[in-house]
Amino acid sequence: MSTVNVPILRFGREYESLDVNEVAGYADGAVLARVGQANAGLIRRDLKRVGEHARALRELPIVRLIEICREAGELFLNGTLPLNDAGDEQSPGDYVAALSATSGLPHTLCRANARKIHTVLTGMPGILFGLMRGMAPQVLDSGMGSSGGLPVCYANAADALGVVLPSNSPGVNSIWMPSLALKTPVVLKPGREEPWTPLRILRAFLAAGLPPEAVAYYPTDHEGAATILEVCGRSQLFGDENTTRPYANDPRVEIHGPGRSKVLLGADEADDWEEHLDVLVASVADNGGRSCINASSIFVPAHADEIADALARRLSEIVPRAPDDEGAKLAAFANPKMAAFIEASIENGVAGGGAEEVTSRYRDGERAVEAFGGNYLLPTVVRCASVEHPLANTEFLFPFTSVVEVPQDEMLARIGPTLVASAITRDEAFREALVASPLIDRLNLGAVATSHVEWDQPHEGNLFEALYKRRAIQRALDW
Repeated sequence: MSTVNVPILRFGREYESLDVNEVAGYADGAVLARVGQANAGLIRRDLKRVGEHARALRELPIVRLIEICREAGELFLNGTLPLNDAGDEQSPGDYVAALSATSGLPHTLCRANARKIHTVLTGMPGILFGLMRGMAPQVLDSGMGSSGGLPVCYANAADALGVVLPSNSPGVNSIWMPSLALKTPVVLKPGREEPWTPLRILRAFLAAGLPPEAVAYYPTDHEGAATILEVCGRSQLFGDENTTRPYANDPRVEIHGPGRSKVLLGADEADDWEEHLDVLVASVADNGGRSCINASSIFVPAHADEIADALARRLSEIVPRAPDDEGAKLAAFANPKMAAFIEASIENGVAGGGAEEVTSRYRDGERAVEAFGGNYLLPTVVRCASVEHPLANTEFLFPFTSVVEVPQDEMLARIGPTLVASAITRDEAFREALVASPLIDRLNLGAVATSHVEWDQPHEGNLFEALYKRRAIQRALDW
């Protein structure tokens, strides 16, 4: 692959910066992209005019925006799209190869995430139906409509949605994409190692007819990212706890940090745990274990030792493969220091007592391995004696989970904040308690993997409610 220049997009206008960040392949160190960097001052100046840019998007009827989303989805998945105005283009195959080379994801997972993005864009009517709780999306054209036979009125809460993206999984881009259908421009800061996916999505939107003023793309540093979060009326921030903590109490910023998602096995299903092993494996290992919706903990009322052993045996079958191998399910760490940090955290946690790494029974050698030019961590199952153990509720960017034995009547008191909980139980009283719990953001009832997503039900926040505020409206009878 040759080196390409990735420009800044200042609300659709390409801008070449003298300050660039070189993005290299993790395996061979070859520079694949020189990504222009926007400084905080440039971003702040541009965002002063964001209200003007928003008007171009809001003049389009929602029916047209849905058509643009559908066409953009097809172009993203199947089209050859420009990378810059200099003539560099990117085919679907080029995109997968570049994304894999810089992120560590194998081609299979790159394509799976691309299909996820395609599904969201082409299925936008259903997603808007879910976000807007069944209201006709035409309410966005006039700001007025009806719900349950009563008049409703909505006003924009922000002129743009700022998004500070990670590098670990391209599928997270699906969370911000409905913003454009909701008539709100986007201001994107891509992850350092993953400039490809957000840029390809924007290029697909522009090729489908979206007004150029509706999109901005600012590769930038921490100061630039902070400016986006400060100036945009509403924002989404992806990152670890150190990154997200300063914004935890800012109502304008929607936090997408560690999910600490969990599987809860009910007492009524505990003796039949073998029937649910496939769900446990998928919850832990889907998407290479890189998602906040992967299960980082499994709470069971009984049979914890047997469940941990069976899960470890299954996960030990997942091994590093060549990036273009169709059987590849494990991602390399583009940053070797991250792999080393995680490895040390697990080793220290086990050495402290109260936990056993069960997967070591089925593994020859160490957890951390080098293969195909990359650094990998092999799937890991830890059997923890207590939920208080440091590894019992910890999330890592690879297939990792803890198995903890907790009585059913204590689970909700011990669960802690949980992005997704898959509760495998038919116990109605337990289900009612789960529904009432404020600690769970997304609840799956039954044998459903935590990694399974229905796109009309957002698993973290509601973008429509973030971007629009409902207001009372009254009209005199003779007007």
